[in-house]
Amino acid sequence: MIESVIAITPAPVDTLTPDLLRRMDAPGPRYTSYPTADRFADDFGPAQLEPLLCRLHEAARAGERAPLSVYVHIPFCESVCYYCACNKIVTRHHDKAGPYLDALELEMALVTDHLGAQRTVSQLHLGGGTPTFLSDAEIARLMGCLRRFFHVTDDAEVSIEVDPRTITRARLAHLRAEGFNRLSFGIQDFDASVQQAVHRVQSFESVLDLIAEARALGFESINADLIYGLPCQTPASLRRTIAQVGELQVDRVALYAYAHLPARFKPQRRIAAVDLPGPAERVAMLGIAMHEFKARGYDYIGMDHFALPTDSLAIAKRQGRLQRNFQGYSTQADCDLVGLGVSAIGRIGNAYYQNAKALPAYYEALADNRLPVLRGLVLDADDLARRDIIMALMCAGRVDFDEIERRHGLRMHEAFAFELQRAAALAADGLVDVSDRAIEVTSAGWHVVRAIAMVFDRHLRVDGRDRFSRVV
Repeated sequence: MIESVIAITPAPVDTLTPDLLRRMDAPGPRYTSYPTADRFADDFGPAQLEPLLCRLHEAARAGERAPLSVYVHIPFCESVCYYCACNKIVTRHHDKAGPYLDALELEMALVTDHLGAQRTVSQLHLGGGTPTFLSDAEIARLMGCLRRFFHVTDDAEVSIEVDPRTITRARLAHLRAEGFNRLSFGIQDFDASVQQAVHRVQSFESVLDLIAEARALGFESINADLIYGLPCQTPASLRRTIAQVGELQVDRVALYAYAHLPARFKPQRRIAAVDLPGPAERVAMLGIAMHEFKARGYDYIGMDHFALPTDSLAIAKRQGRLQRNFQGYSTQADCDLVGLGVSAIGRIGNAYYQNAKALPAYYEALADNRLPVLRGLVLDADDLARRDIIMALMCAGRVDFDEIERRHGLRMHEAFAFELQRAAALAADGLVDVSDRAIEVTSAGWHVVRAIAMVFDRHLRVDGRDRFSRVV
């Protein structure tokens, strides 16, 4: 992350006209990494990852003990949600969890053989799938394994994604006892017709009860995931859902734009395209969300996140400490990420890696005593410079040319002449201010910062954007 960035407080979305929002509405990456995961190559495997892990071990032995972030992917779900684009295995056979935990334990052992035992972890996240597919005993077993191989600090952020349809008050208490201090509730929408259309039915009252219990148990931060652009959704119905979320008073909200890609994600073929809201309605929904969350006291963090001013994410934004990783915006310092489980993505040094996406291949690699790495990417000098620029835009809304030039030994006006010309066009629309020594996102541009970051994505010039969700 660029050190000399300045945080920006966004203005209301009313400063963006519907015409400008429509022009910005094109498919594009969410930039949880740069380059994005679709650029990972098959020529990266265990032989490439192992030396990187060993290098981290040597750095730790030399006294450079930066904390790690750990992500664990639990792929199982009891039922399919039609909108879902996650790597998942839909099954009601809970006996599948035991062999998977066996495999995760083997993977942890292999990783720490190279990384070193008891490396400090300041951020731990369980995602999926549905992590609460695991029983209480299985969650206890998993957390015990993680603590045996890693040192999870007492003040670490320990978070888990929960399905309100399958979680109970008793299970929330168990999660808290196991050290989880952050929850992410997958809500998506409270409208009954939308829930039926996406095959995810849950009542507002049940979620309200669970969140009240979570607060009583002392969870430090509670997040709600919402999606706009779903089938049967309208601007009016989304406004009602946002009002209900406002009653929940969650600390954070992640509002994602639905990406309808049925050719890639089989469950989405059950959604009739005719039921999807059109571009004008999607633009209206985004405007409504921006206005309604701001009116309810939430700060706009960036792209798809809102947070109450007292939440650590909002504080990090105001202080210019915001980061972005594969889970979205984060308060953690720019740190290495160990990804565990089928399809999990990690970042070690200047490289990204992803585990095997299919469970048989994941199991086979571990049975052969191999890290289950399927593909990855070592960033070159151009990637590293562009990553710093894109993350500075996404997290702080400002790129300081002197800082980029100092860190990467280049001249911005020579290395990025084409991109700066495109940035000038965005300046004409009032989305950025461009000077000789900086690019700064305006209050209007902050709401489409993803489209601004795309200017510096070299790969989009070659391969296009149709594999991504839409900006609006």
